[in-house]
Amino acid sequence: MPLTSRHPAQQPPRRVAPPRTRRRTAQTLLASAVGVCLVAASAPAEPLGIGDPLFPHLGNPGYDVRAYDLDLTYSGTNDRPLEAVTTVEKVAHITAELDRINLDFAHGTVRSVEVDGEPAVFTGVGEDLVITPDDGLDPGDSVRITVRHTSDPRPGDREGGWVRTADGLALANQADAAHLVFPCNDHPSDKAMFTFRITVPEGHTAVANGLPTAVDRAPGTTTWSYRTRNPMATELAQVSIGRSTVLHRTGPHDLPLRDVVPTEHRTALEPWLAKTPAQIRWMEDRVGRYPFATYGLLLAEASTGFALETQTLSLFERDLFTDPALPAWYVESIMVHELAHQWFGDSVSPRTWADLWLNEGHATWYEALYAEKRGGRTLEARMRAAYESSDGWRAAGGPPAAPKPPEPGRKIGIFRPGVYGGAALVLYALRQEIGQEVFDRLERAWVDRHRDGNASTADFVRLASETAGRDLTGFLHAWLYDDTTPRMPGHPDWRSSGRAVTAEPGPHTREHPHGHLPGPHGHRPAAGGE
Repeated sequence: MPLTSRHPAQQPPRRVAPPRTRRRTAQTLLASAVGVCLVAASAPAEPLGIGDPLFPHLGNPGYDVRAYDLDLTYSGTNDRPLEAVTTVEKVAHITAELDRINLDFAHGTVRSVEVDGEPAVFTGVGEDLVITPDDGLDPGDSVRITVRHTSDPRPGDREGGWVRTADGLALANQADAAHLVFPCNDHPSDKAMFTFRITVPEGHTAVANGLPTAVDRAPGTTTWSYRTRNPMATELAQVSIGRSTVLHRTGPHDLPLRDVVPTEHRTALEPWLAKTPAQIRWMEDRVGRYPFATYGLLLAEASTGFALETQTLSLFERDLFTDPALPAWYVESIMVHELAHQWFGDSVSPRTWADLWLNEGHATWYEALYAEKRGGRTLEARMRAAYESSDGWRAAGGPPAAPKPPEPGRKIGIFRPGVYGGAALVLYALRQEIGQEVFDRLERAWVDRHRDGNASTADFVRLASETAGRDLTGFLHAWLYDDTTPRMPGHPDWRSSGRAVTAEPGPHTREHPHGHLPGPHGHRPAAGGE
């Protein structure tokens, strides 16, 4: 759902803080995409990126964020900007001497910036907030950056970030829309701890990733605080604000579960939410212990057309659970898809966006296994159908591990069938090649070895070879990178038609490119099957 930045009217330049003698003479610049014009160093500021193969301008080089502290104040209506303070904690500079620090931020007004408590010069260029501390930064330095800004839920030039619901707000930041909400290093390779403090009017409830730490009540307002216990990619941040009820239950190993639901629908939704503990046990039987300190579902009163694996609090449309046309096995398999992402994509995050198949292929794999258990359609039948479309998917969007870049301004264009069904097909081929027992050991080893970290396609190929006790590089390279689909082990009669049977997903069905989710760009499955 990520999209282009807004460009507010230009404002007169202003000086935030005089640079010290180490800084060159400052000059005024025109207003930027973040709505602020400030004094910058004489060498022109420029947007930077970490060189992601698909999106080279995402993220920022030269540092590692250890923690974010987000303080948000909601006025009571979702058509006004929130007042916000984002503190980027423990920014450790590990690569080279820096004169400036770039953060991603593109849909709000920056009011001030401090570095280690001292006012700093800043400006906006493209979708970057460029900060010039009084003194340069050397490798190994650690600084604290505090940005006072607004966070605007009103639509801009592109979707993503805040989702306006019937009674408040939620977040949908994939792939690069977190920086439409708060200043950050918006790339999954830089995971960090998060603390949230959300102040809302009386009658509203605020929930965020992680565990609750405090509820502070004042006349007319309440501040809800949450903290993660595991690092998190910015795309997975979630904040829910609304007239909601939080339902609590216990999962395996006394895991605290909490679901956020519209209060008026809590009774109708309870039977669905009660399925989560058994689904977690089902996943744990296959890949090991659930990786986080809590889990739950956020059921939003919004028409999104997708579900999203925001860490520890997956986002769903409320209508998915109340539409009588949807068979139970189908709804439950979508729940398992997002649950599986907590291991594959959240705990083990992609190193680059070209590694997306590792997220979506695995989530689709476990969704398909669960649908076989509950819906009766065999995994083999689903994989054969995917094989028939595979050559068409590769031609349209690239092979699973080498997706074609999307159209400019449409980063969600990488969420194509090839990284869902096509990537699950890779896993099926691998299981056919190495056998069920070795494959199951590989899955457990993958999430255990890379827990709370990032991993790449090359890491997966290495671990697969190590687990199987033989070099699988050639086998997997063909499945992951070839323009045409290799022969399926054990199924020499399978053929790919060279065209995709199913059209590529629109922006509202990226989580399920076969139309798995109801919505303006999807279709509902027939009661008897997909």
